[in-house]
Amino acid sequence: MTRSTSNPTKTRTCLITGASAGIGAAIAREYAARGWDLALTARREEPMVELAVELKRDFGATSHIFALDLFDPAGTQDLMARIAKKKLRIDGLVNNAGYGHPGSYMESPWDDHANFLQLMLRAPCELAHAVLPSMKAEGYGRIINVASLAGHMPGSRGHTLYAAVKSFLVKFSQSLNLEMKPYGVNVSALCPGFTYSEFHDVNGTRNAVSKMPDFMWMEADECAAQGVEACELNRPVFIPGRVNKSLALTARLLPERIAMGLMARNAEKFRKG
Repeated sequence: MTRSTSNPTKTRTCLITGASAGIGAAIAREYAARGWDLALTARREEPMVELAVELKRDFGATSHIFALDLFDPAGTQDLMARIAKKKLRIDGLVNNAGYGHPGSYMESPWDDHANFLQLMLRAPCELAHAVLPSMKAEGYGRIINVASLAGHMPGSRGHTLYAAVKSFLVKFSQSLNLEMKPYGVNVSALCPGFTYSEFHDVNGTRNAVSKMPDFMWMEADECAAQGVEACELNRPVFIPGRVNKSLALTARLLPERIAMGLMARNAEKFRKG
């Protein structure tokens, strides 16, 4: 079981957002298997309760459940206040909560985009800022920002803010990795491609992406195991899967005009709007 270096009797605790399903739940299983306790947060409480029972049964892990809405600008402060009330020290943070907002930029009112930026950009930055002081003081910490392969690809028509935000998380993670390295805090951007989860059901693209060939897909558990290990190795950016790595490399090597042309021709196959 993983223990704190300054207090060997204390089990470490990892805070995971968007922990009700998909990659978030898979990362919770991975950390529980490594001897960590969990602080799980998402809007839906029932799936987290079911996950907590599973983690206790399979790994002996204790899970603290915080059902709340990170679309609310006060949500991060509310979450940290509830964590403090339970006297939990957060040793790991996984910023995983996210979704894809379909359609072109001007098809949606600004409030929809503001909500997207709150959840996908502001909340991860605010949570990292909240937990880093205690990690630095302890001389130990782990932060995984779940970005996306989309953050390494050219922008496409539709889902206008998605790739932009994921690219931000990649650069944010790189900078934070360099800043925190002297303090024993590992920071990593996990950049999955197509992963089996509820993500595509939520954003209405399930029928389209189901046409993608099997070799393009990765299981959430495999993605989680590789991502957590990459953070342990303090890799600032990690793209799981050989296919995904090849796509990212191709996008970097191709001239921008050609890469954007390929993206424009293929985006409609798996993007809605």
